[in-house]
Amino acid sequence: MVNSDAKLEKLSCAVAKLDQISEKEKSGFINLVTRYLSVGAEQIEWNKIKTPTDQQLLPYETLVANPEDVEATKKLLDKLVVLKLNGGLGTTMGCTGPKSVIEVRNGFTFLDLIVIQIENLNKKYGCHVPLLLMNSFNTNEDTLKIVEKYADSSVEIHTFNQSKYPRLVVDEFLPLPSKGRTDKDGWYPPGHGDVYQCLVNSGKLDMLLTQGKEYVFIANSDNLGATVDLKILNHIIQNQNDVCVEVTPKTLADVKGGTLISYEGKIQLLEIAQVPDAHVSEFKSIEKFKIFNTNNLWLNLKAIKRLVENDELKMEIIPNPKEVDGVKVLQLETAYGAAVKFFDNAIGVNVPRSRFLPVKATSDFLLVQSDLYTVEDGFVIRNHARVNPVNPSIILGPEFKKVGDFLHRFKSIPSIVGLESLNVSGDVSFGSGVVLKGNVSINAKDGAKLEILDETIIENKEINGHEDI
Repeated sequence: MVNSDAKLEKLSCAVAKLDQISEKEKSGFINLVTRYLSVGAEQIEWNKIKTPTDQQLLPYETLVANPEDVEATKKLLDKLVVLKLNGGLGTTMGCTGPKSVIEVRNGFTFLDLIVIQIENLNKKYGCHVPLLLMNSFNTNEDTLKIVEKYADSSVEIHTFNQSKYPRLVVDEFLPLPSKGRTDKDGWYPPGHGDVYQCLVNSGKLDMLLTQGKEYVFIANSDNLGATVDLKILNHIIQNQNDVCVEVTPKTLADVKGGTLISYEGKIQLLEIAQVPDAHVSEFKSIEKFKIFNTNNLWLNLKAIKRLVENDELKMEIIPNPKEVDGVKVLQLETAYGAAVKFFDNAIGVNVPRSRFLPVKATSDFLLVQSDLYTVEDGFVIRNHARVNPVNPSIILGPEFKKVGDFLHRFKSIPSIVGLESLNVSGDVSFGSGVVLKGNVSINAKDGAKLEILDETIIENKEINGHEDI
């Protein structure tokens, strides 16, 4: 303990001298480190885990339909604000700037689609649903320029920033910027669990309350399925739920995703980082843990204000070790879903898979750009001609990793309505009008180019060269 106190005192002195961040950010960072030193990376007591009860986890189908009356729907929507997490960059897909400005369909970006959706809601019901964007220091400057294009939109758009914390040098337990690394690499955004404190610190939460807003719908900006759902909104308002977590049935592709459990009588999210090593394989089982967290969350604004002001949101800390130019550093982060257990009258809703459509890689990009989906009023809608409720499994080689390379390899996106799985590796390119069905594997041999010609139909085939087509 004495050693920890000395570490903290030294760290606090160094952080106090950093002039690139606010006093609130400094105290927030020191509070996070203090808590980490006292509890470490928290793990759950496995034998206390229970399956959520029928009262805690509701099937989406059992929710009462939203009122058909336009005026009643307007009253519901006028209590709502939509908040999208906009701190991520598009670097993993080879793009610069915020990920939300990548064009995903018909020339529309993620942000375009979000704004169009809310515009159409406001127009249809005569309501006023505003949009909030939580940026990081990585995305803020670009986002402020980008939102200018929506100046004539009927949607009121507000932005605020999540915190900027210094990376911690592991060996010396000092902030990296105090060692001379004052560029962006010296800092990090501390995970989206920061959203509650930042809503309050920025003054946005009080602004929303004065506008008569009662609930916020929070989701990742890259989840095309995370749209305003009137059935869920109606249910939580009628039942005065302070929080609602959207979960969906788990598939083999989701085994690392967080799940919803009942723990000491309350529901909470369980993430893989909290699972003892001996139980990781059990956690990944789709037999025992049949649902996973979509990261779509509905919360009562007054409850957020109360919990933040009373300093009650002690979410599990996720230690994230990194390396910057050979220096080992530590980032301490939190996830916003981890706050669920602190809210009263919390519920989960088991929603259709359509509400979880994230674009994390170009394989997802292929799905949403194909004939598997269409766009109507900003909403990405699945093609009813697809019989299988599960999307095809798509694995693309490193040649397709960046969006620019991906687009260069397709004259047009193939038809995949009848596809079950696709595995592509090597120097492969696709002509226009290609149709893929069943289970397809296409592998170009080392040093060889493989072009799938226009109008080619491939069904249940493994192709290793032109002779196989």
